[in-house]
Amino acid sequence: MYDVIIIGAGVSGSAIARELSRYEANVCVLEKCEDVCEGTSKANSAIVHAGFDAAAGSLMAKLNVRGNEMMDDLCRDLDIPFKRNGSMVVCIHKEALPGLQDLYDRGIKNGVKGMKILSREEALEMEPNLSDNVEGALYAPTGGIICPFKLCIAMAENANVNGVDFRFNTKVEDIKKSEDGLWHIRTNNGEYVSRYVVNAAGVYSGVIHNMVSEDDDKIEIIPRRGDYCLLDKEVGNHVSHTIFPQPTNLGKGVLVSPTVHGNLIVGPTAIDIDDKEGTNTTAEGINDLIAKANDHVKNLPMRKVITSFAGLRAHEARHEFIIGEVKGAKNFIDCAAIESPGLTSSPAIGEMVGNMLKDMMGLTPKANWISKRKDVMNPENLSIEERNELIKKNPAYGNIICRCESISEGEILDAIHRPLGARSLDGVKRRTRAGMGRCQAGFCSPKTMEILHRELGLDYEEITKSGGRSNIVIERTKNQKGGEQ
Repeated sequence: MYDVIIIGAGVSGSAIARELSRYEANVCVLEKCEDVCEGTSKANSAIVHAGFDAAAGSLMAKLNVRGNEMMDDLCRDLDIPFKRNGSMVVCIHKEALPGLQDLYDRGIKNGVKGMKILSREEALEMEPNLSDNVEGALYAPTGGIICPFKLCIAMAENANVNGVDFRFNTKVEDIKKSEDGLWHIRTNNGEYVSRYVVNAAGVYSGVIHNMVSEDDDKIEIIPRRGDYCLLDKEVGNHVSHTIFPQPTNLGKGVLVSPTVHGNLIVGPTAIDIDDKEGTNTTAEGINDLIAKANDHVKNLPMRKVITSFAGLRAHEARHEFIIGEVKGAKNFIDCAAIESPGLTSSPAIGEMVGNMLKDMMGLTPKANWISKRKDVMNPENLSIEERNELIKKNPAYGNIICRCESISEGEILDAIHRPLGARSLDGVKRRTRAGMGRCQAGFCSPKTMEILHRELGLDYEEITKSGGRSNIVIERTKNQKGGEQ
């Protein structure tokens, strides 16, 4: 029995959980996967948008700009990598130059600060690798880059430390309201009861909404697949700003951007599909994004790609966030259709829904709310002397497990044993970057599995890449008398 149940532990659900953790309330997050940050929140552009793209006056525009404004304080408090590198929307057709002015005017209406329309010469001076066809660009200095995993994990960890329960591998199968006004949520792991429910289920938010909505208020969430390529750190400085083409009705287009970890990212495509788990990449999609990226950035070093991946956006036909109480479903709050700029907007979404529930429920603030959190320690931020002293005190920090990213056993142990700790290879990867380098976990996976086996008491057959049926070891190939091999 809870006061509030949040369905979904992505960036929106985690932001809402953190906001509610400020108050005296019994809160639980139900997540169908084995960890936080398993859906849209783990596979996106890792961009903090300035806010000039969303329609003026829309909820999307309001929350984009507010979320952007909140990022500095949030990332400082929760120890999240974040950099305001600025963004540029590049025009390559002279006849399309008025479109930059339209974006600028929209940005002004939305409250975006510091924008400037650049001439061809100004744009090339800032970014020499822009296309030779560049005619001008819109520059927004408030645009930024962030680690999406760290953002989601940090907010969830902070919520958990402040008393929010998280139930993983718990899929919602049905929702009913009893005569006493309580919501009964049937899952694969039993029934949960709550006074209030928040639907933050990403691409499944339409499914959850339609369980409780009236017949004339159904919504359809379309999974919109975006393919990406991630390039080696060796070419991470090919551009220094986030480079966008002029947007279309399918989105902001294929961007080229550095990442906060020093890589270069190219993507996404925008392909509407039926499969809500359809995160497979395709040759067609990858070829399409490379061609489109080369229209705006020249000499892209695509031979330096270390991995490709795809994410799904929760697209709804009106292209607007759906946040508020569901018609005819008292105390059931939608946080649905959260597509780009959902990552940027997430702190503001948490603030909005938190304030909504605070007023509805008459919540009172906690006297001892913990506002700050420290990330997994990165020894690379230490001096040689400090690092040697750390290794002397804890030799695990001298045992390098992931050679590509120089991740030590000490960091992996921290990732496993901290609040909402990692229980899979991807859980370790998203918290430490072990497995995100050139070899893409080819060398470090066995060692990471040994640590998971030892620290969590998991059999090797139980260890997964990312929960579910993604087991690494299927069966033993050899048994010897007196012990398994």
